[in-house]
Amino acid sequence: QVKVEESGGGSVLAGGSLRLSCEVSGSPYNMFCMGWFRQAPGKEREGVAAIVSDGYTRYQDSVKGRFTISRDNAENTLYLQMDSLKPEDTGIYYCAGRLGRVFAGGTLFSSNYNLWGQGTQVTVSS
Repeated sequence: QVKVEESGGGSVLAGGSLRLSCEVSGSPYNMFCMGWFRQAPGKEREGVAAIVSDGYTRYQDSVKGRFTISRDNAENTLYLQMDSLKPEDTGIYYCAGRLGRVFAGGTLFSSNYNLWGQGTQVTVSS
C-alpha cells in the first residue's frame, strides 16, 4: 500500500521560514510528478509548487522567489523550503504524487494527482 506522509508544519511569524518534507513509501516506482497544495479556511485547495522527475518545476505566482521545491528521486521524497512567509500562506499543506506523465501546465491542478497525504498545518502570524 502506497503511503504519503508530510511533516514539518508549524507556526511562525511573518518573514520566517519553514521546511516541509514528504515521504512516499510502498511504491515500487518513482513518482513522475510531485506537488504541494494548500487549503486555507473557506477556500479551495490550490497548487503551490510542483516538480517533475527530470527537475522541471512550476510555482504559483504568489510564491515565486520565496518557496523552493525539490525532490530526492531515489528516496521518493519531496521538500518545500518556504522563506519570507506571509500570513496569507497560512493553511493546510498537502503533498501529492502522480505516477503517470502530465503536461507541464497541468502540474498545479489537484485533479491530476491520485496520491495524497493527510496534510500538515502551516500558520503564519503577523
